[in-house]
Amino acid sequence: MTEAVQNRPAIGVAVLGMGNVGAEVVRILEENADDLRARVGAPLEIRGVAVRDLSKPRKIDSALLTTDAAALVARDDVDIVVELVGGIDPARELIRTALTGGKSVVSANKALLADYTGELAGAAADAKVDLYFEAAVAGAIPVIRPLMQSLAGDKVERVAGIVNGTTNFILSAMDETGAGYDETLAEAGRLGYAEADPTADVGGYDAAAKAAILASIAFHTRVTAADVYREGITEVTADDLAAAKKFDCTVKLLAICERVVGDGGERVSARVYPALVPLSHPLASVNGAFNAVVVEAENAGRLMFYGQGAGGAPTASAVMGDLVMAARNKVHGGRGPLESTYAELPVASIDDVPTRYYVSMRVADRPGVLAQVAGEFSKRAVSIAAVRQEGAGDDARLIVVTHRAPDRAQSETVAALEDMDAVIKVSSVLRMEGTDD
Repeated sequence: MTEAVQNRPAIGVAVLGMGNVGAEVVRILEENADDLRARVGAPLEIRGVAVRDLSKPRKIDSALLTTDAAALVARDDVDIVVELVGGIDPARELIRTALTGGKSVVSANKALLADYTGELAGAAADAKVDLYFEAAVAGAIPVIRPLMQSLAGDKVERVAGIVNGTTNFILSAMDETGAGYDETLAEAGRLGYAEADPTADVGGYDAAAKAAILASIAFHTRVTAADVYREGITEVTADDLAAAKKFDCTVKLLAICERVVGDGGERVSARVYPALVPLSHPLASVNGAFNAVVVEAENAGRLMFYGQGAGGAPTASAVMGDLVMAARNKVHGGRGPLESTYAELPVASIDDVPTRYYVSMRVADRPGVLAQVAGEFSKRAVSIAAVRQEGAGDDARLIVVTHRAPDRAQSETVAALEDMDAVIKVSSVLRMEGTDD
């Protein structure tokens, strides 16, 4: 190590939150101090760690612990704030205070960033400091930085992926075992993959927040969680997984962000829903709690990022990558890339987005039913790609897979089917992604 590095003043780091990720960040800072000093060009020193409960035993010098996060952020010897408390408040105010006070911020807070990136990025730009958030999407998988930097000279057409480990574990287990949703969710809870209240995961809210962040970066357009069409996995059944296999598909909860061209203009679509994915597609083989993101760019083509999307150590790896970058900028006087929203593309309604549908229904087992069903699709210019009929009598089941058509036409067709005398019940409706037709 050079004498210059040894003699440079330390970069002061404040860590807000010491859950699974925060504890791993602290561990890495302490165990890898010499390597980090060499990489940054100056020592990284923990000035304090904000926690809710001082009585809880932790592997850190107790003198560094505090319950006053605001006071820690305001300290003059803090250069970088690592926010890992999650949620909107008080994280939003703490980050804003740090930025306006000239301190760079590293955050893993997808819920906050999905709605307030503009406000916080503006504060960072005004103060000429950094706001990094690689860990907010897909844990250890580097996808934010490639979109912002590696592909900065390219035109991203589509970003699609599995960005929630809990739902992917549940769907993978349902596919492998044939068990139902409720049973598999309970097992995910016992194994620690699902929270006591799994709504944010199984309802698609977590994935929608991440989709908003990805869409904003990929298409240089500010997209919030409210702009993302969202469906969760609570209605997916074991029968859906079994039927998907017959079409050489599986079911995944996908976050999809893409450019939609039509009506004389270009728009952004951001959506989250369970979908049939062909087994030949790279996302189909992503199982368990793993995540993967596929980026399609005009010149780079298709790129896939795969790895652990959650967990203390994997997420801490992404946090540390951001922390090192922010620290280097402090030492050498540089800055990371600023928020880019120059395109200002409108966000497309799900109604106008071309999609494919998989529709499973129980029907009356009598002549002419298939023709009646096909007629409802035809009325709305929805072309049928495949039909499968199973069972007989009261157990007769009809499965229809469509070609691409505007989602409005597809959903109106399903509504019409539900009103038909010949259709006893529309059992399941899923979209299909990852195909060319």
